[in-house]
Amino acid sequence: MAIEYSFVTKWKTPAPIHEVWETVRLSLDWPQWWKSFISVKELEPGDEMGIGSVRRYTLKSPTNYKLTFDLLLTDRVEHKLLKGVASGELAGEGIWHFQLLDNMTYVECHWNVKTTKAWMNALAFILKPAFQYNHRLVMKNGAKYLEKRLGTPVTDIS
Repeated sequence: MAIEYSFVTKWKTPAPIHEVWETVRLSLDWPQWWKSFISVKELEPGDEMGIGSVRRYTLKSPTNYKLTFDLLLTDRVEHKLLKGVASGELAGEGIWHFQLLDNMTYVECHWNVKTTKAWMNALAFILKPAFQYNHRLVMKNGAKYLEKRLGTPVTDIS
């Protein structure tokens, strides 16, 4: 039985919203700066806005297990929203929201997924807190890596 997870991550930074947007949107570059991501490969290019594109993400958790999932981009609103549907070892939906408020860029990531790896589901009764911790750490580290990439502070306010 697939186990459900729901995560919300919030970051804020004084970096211009267009720079934050571009850095997050260009996920093919993530492995260069977000060390949790081993690879990101484009499987389908989608339309001129990227809608319909499919990318395969492979990440390594802080406790050294790997997850691979495909993400189909279903919605994009420039400098405001990226939304996609995940399939593979994670299945569900991911949404990135971007907002400029009081000269600060706010980023909010919602990740509502189910695990499909048999061992993860079989051991979730005992390991679910560890999986949740791993996700929080991947995202907390993502804020640190984004800070280095942008050259300006990024605060995890989750």
